[in-house]
Amino acid sequence: MEKFKTLTSTAIPLAIENVDTDQIIPARFLKATDKKGFGANLFRDWRYDKNGASNDAFILNNPNYGGSILVAGNNFGCGSSREHAAWALTGFGFKVIVSSFFADIFKGNSLNNGLLPVQVSEVFLKELLQELSNNPQSKIEVNLEAQTITILNGNRSEDFDIDPYKKTCMINGYDDIDFLLSKREVIEAFELNRN
Repeated sequence: MEKFKTLTSTAIPLAIENVDTDQIIPARFLKATDKKGFGANLFRDWRYDKNGASNDAFILNNPNYGGSILVAGNNFGCGSSREHAAWALTGFGFKVIVSSFFADIFKGNSLNNGLLPVQVSEVFLKELLQELSNNPQSKIEVNLEAQTITILNGNRSEDFDIDPYKKTCMINGYDDIDFLLSKREVIEAFELNRN
């Protein structure tokens, strides 16, 4: 995985609540087991009509918005447990998802795939969505080491929680195997001292 410490980016506001994994990546696209290619079908049924034409009213198709942060409504990633949802979001280029609540399985799948779910208060989420609505070029800073998210225009900030193990993994770019390998010397010393 790619190391993550601090990200400063513009963001895309998806002010929709209860976005489930079938909306993130529809089930008909789950035939592959490789992570590649899922980003093209992220929010497929919202981004395109039945004939495959772009839905210009959908926020991801709005040329005024861009960046590697998605700011979503409450209860993002609910529904069935499909790791493909995290694959589609990272495949599209997102590195951070912000919401006031995430489904637990989605949150775990995201962290396992280098996608940082930042859970904020409902008040801060509304403030963030309003800022992006008013100014699509507003920059957001996510500092994983300090566990803060900041709207740089006006310097408004909030802390967020993250599992310490997953924080270590993301900062160092580790998956679970990489983390174990990073402890090889400690494990070998323990084994030597047991005899």
